[in-house]
Amino acid sequence: MTAHAGHLSRAALLFLSRRPGLEALATRVGPLRGLASRFIAGETLEAAVDAVGALTERGLSASLDHLGEAVRREEETHEEVREYRRLLARIDQAGVEANVSLKLTQCGLLLDPALARQNARAVVAEAASRGSFVRIDMEHGAVTQVTLDIVRALHAEFGEAHVGAVLQSCLRRTEADARALCAERVRIRLCKGAYLESPRIAFPDKRDVDESFARCMRVLLDSGVYHGIATHDERLVDATLAHAAKRGLSRDAFELQMLYGIRRDLQERLARDGYRVRVYVPYGRHGYPYLMRRLAERPANLAFVLRHLTRG
Repeated sequence: MTAHAGHLSRAALLFLSRRPGLEALATRVGPLRGLASRFIAGETLEAAVDAVGALTERGLSASLDHLGEAVRREEETHEEVREYRRLLARIDQAGVEANVSLKLTQCGLLLDPALARQNARAVVAEAASRGSFVRIDMEHGAVTQVTLDIVRALHAEFGEAHVGAVLQSCLRRTEADARALCAERVRIRLCKGAYLESPRIAFPDKRDVDESFARCMRVLLDSGVYHGIATHDERLVDATLAHAAKRGLSRDAFELQMLYGIRRDLQERLARDGYRVRVYVPYGRHGYPYLMRRLAERPANLAFVLRHLTRG
C-alpha cells in the first residue's frame, strides 16, 4: 500500500468511526468480531478485571476504560458514572494494579459542559476515596480546550495523585499545552492521537506528528512530574529511554503505556527490563468507534478483514 493510499484508507476509517449507525453491521461481521476480541477485553466488568489479572501476572499494570462516547441522554451519563464507581470498587476488591480512563463525552460533554464536569467529579471523588487515579481521555480537537478546562478544575480540587490528562502529539497546540500543564503538575499521558482532524489544527504528516511527540516527550520527562509515554513505535520508545537515561531518571520515574492486544512482546520485554508498563484495557458493548480507530492506525488489520469478507 502506498503512503497516499494508506493516508486515504486511514481517513476513511476515521470518518466511519464517527458513524455509530454502522455499529450493528460491524458486530455481525466475523473478522471484525475477531479483531474486536483482540483489542477489547470483553463486554463485562468481570471480563475486564480478569484481563487485568492476567496482565498483573506478566508484570504489567492497566488503565481500564468502559467503552462509550458521544452520549446524548442525561440518564445514560449517570449510568456511566455508576459503572465507573462499580469498576473502581471492583479494582479495589481485586487488589490489581489498575486505574481508570474516562471520556468526557461519556459524561455529557456534548449536552452540557457543566453536566460533564459534575459527572467526572463524581468519578474522581470515588477514585480519591479509594486512593486511585482517573485519566481524563482526550477526544477530537473540537473538545480539547473544554476538556483541559475540566481537568484543571478537578486537578485543583483533587490533586495530581487522583486526576490527570491526555495530550495528542498530532495537534499543533500540544507542546504549549504540555509545558503549561507540567508547570501546574498535571500528570499527562502523551499519545499520537487517533482522530480525523483538520490540517488547520493538526499535523497532516506522520513525520511531523512523530517529531512533535519526541519534543513533548522531552518536556514531560524534564518536568519532574510522573507521566505516561504512550506509543508502540520502537523508535520513540528508544528515544524515550535514551532521554530518561541522559537525564538520570530512574526507571520508575515515568511509565510507558500501550494498548491491549498490541505489541505484547514489547510490553513484556520492557517490564522485564525494569520499566513500568501500563496497558490501556477497554471493555464494554460499544466498541465500534474504538475498533475503527485501531483499524485506521494499522491498515494491515483492514486488509485482514477484507480478505475474509471476499472469501464469503
